[in-house]
Amino acid sequence: MKKILVTGADGFIGSHLVEELLRRGYQVRAFVLYNSFNSWGWLDHASAELRAQLEVFAGDIRDPHGVRQAMQGCDTVLHLAALIAIPYSYHSPDTYIDTNIKGTLNVLQAARELGGVKVVHTSTSEVYGTAQFVPITESHPLQGQSPYSASKIGADQLAYSFFASFGLPVSIVRPFNTYGPRQSARAVIPTIITQIASGQRVLRLGAVHPTRDFNYVQDTVSGFIAAAESENGIGEVVNLGSSFEISIGDTVALIAEVMGVEVSIETDSQRLRPENSEVERLWASNDKARALFGWQPAFAGHEGLRRGLQHTVAWFTEPGNLAAYKTDRYNI
Repeated sequence: MKKILVTGADGFIGSHLVEELLRRGYQVRAFVLYNSFNSWGWLDHASAELRAQLEVFAGDIRDPHGVRQAMQGCDTVLHLAALIAIPYSYHSPDTYIDTNIKGTLNVLQAARELGGVKVVHTSTSEVYGTAQFVPITESHPLQGQSPYSASKIGADQLAYSFFASFGLPVSIVRPFNTYGPRQSARAVIPTIITQIASGQRVLRLGAVHPTRDFNYVQDTVSGFIAAAESENGIGEVVNLGSSFEISIGDTVALIAEVMGVEVSIETDSQRLRPENSEVERLWASNDKARALFGWQPAFAGHEGLRRGLQHTVAWFTEPGNLAAYKTDRYNI
């Protein structure tokens, strides 16, 4: 590969992905959201050595001209740019259509016009909704239980349509619940850790009975790179999951154990999803990723989750990192 464009490079997963690509010797152009502060998001925290190797393009995924310009000279695009907060999608669903669907269309159109640029498109386990069977394979029905998940279903189908209609080399990677350093406190694991780290022992959370398949960010990143490097995933949807299921409540207990504290939980009604929108159960089958890419999670099972949480806790409890989070406020 000559050069890789990473959209959403300023975000949680995107910044880790950019850093790992650079460490592996790839040429990387990072597409970050334009802002007047000249901020590159989490890439501002990359080492000086890595930043020196990095080419940055500031733009907006909703702008087709900018997307096409950013893709010039690249032969692969890892498309991560998206709005991902589920609660905010109840509030402002229109923005999810513009960013997640129209933004994906812009990426696909540019890749086609520039001559078959390979696209690795980011899906989400949320498109499955509550599991109808477990472990969830790629043939599981799609259920848009939130405006966010509906927008991602639409984006996924657009991505596949450009493979089916135009022969564009598209792979659809479907990560399950990624966690790790830099994640937004909108997500449950950072919410738990930052509340404990700021001294709270009664944690304010939403529903704790649903189950999730948590994946340490290092595993998700290695899955994206495997998809980019392989031709086996063209035209395919591939889960990236640990194939380990744990409830939110048990996750709280494990984090408290790792952090050496005792906690209790208080239900915060504003953190609850509408009843029919809550995804009650997620548990991934990762057989296809193993078969096509030779990918397997390094942080699998209960012990893998514990190790990933230890790394995550260590990062969040650094005073400088914790200070970036407003632990006394809930942000949709």
